[in-house]
Amino acid sequence: MVNVVPVNLHDWIDELSDTLDVETEVDEALILDLAAATARNVEKTAAPVTAYLLGVAAGARDANPEVVEALAARAQALAEGWDRPAGAPDLDAIDDIEIPDDSLVDHSTDEYAR
Repeated sequence: MVNVVPVNLHDWIDELSDTLDVETEVDEALILDLAAATARNVEKTAAPVTAYLLGVAAGARDANPEVVEALAARAQALAEGWDRPAGAPDLDAIDDIEIPDDSLVDHSTDEYAR
């Protein structure tokens, strides 16, 4: 089992920036807010992809912090207005969905597509 020790986010950003050989200021609250909005409104796996694409857009424009903030606001507005497919459960109510107990069902002979 891996023992993960909490790390100071600023230290991680500094070390990662050194490792990637980039000099930039990071507004981690802005990135975390964008990632949270994306995960909540689109899909969890869309959060890191969104943060990455924000970085690509910022780098392509050699953007200053104000431009990065404007780009992030546009991305967050898109995420917050994202339409879910018809019939998709409300993500806030997903904990309220009753999951049937099939612990007594023998699944040992079930076949699954691969």
